[in-house]
Amino acid sequence: MEVLNIVVAAVAGFALGAVWYGLLAQPWMRASQVPTGEDGKPINAQNPMLYLGTFALQIVVAGMMRHVFVLSGIETAGAGLVGGLGVGLFFITPWIMINNLYCARPMQLSLIDGGYATLACAAIGLVLTLF
Repeated sequence: MEVLNIVVAAVAGFALGAVWYGLLAQPWMRASQVPTGEDGKPINAQNPMLYLGTFALQIVVAGMMRHVFVLSGIETAGAGLVGGLGVGLFFITPWIMINNLYCARPMQLSLIDGGYATLACAAIGLVLTLF
């Protein structure tokens, strides 16, 4: 059952990313300076390995969050939501910002990517504690 929880939580994080980056595609592409094709979309947007790899990494994040939640006694939906929010906001987002500072990337990129990390971890934490 725990494996199913982890997969469903990863799906939630992945789906949230599709919505988040769908809404913020243009500002994200400008800030990240990702190469685009003539259609204006990132050149690797049609590469299925990009999405398979992303989903696999979502499973890693959800699996580790589940492990930490079990060790911490986080069992309720509210605690899962707050725990996930904390992971995204205080672990992942600062790390993204550190990387972007050293690469001299715009603050807007850190805010977009960090915002997604925070919301996705909150969603993953919520889903992990619903079952």
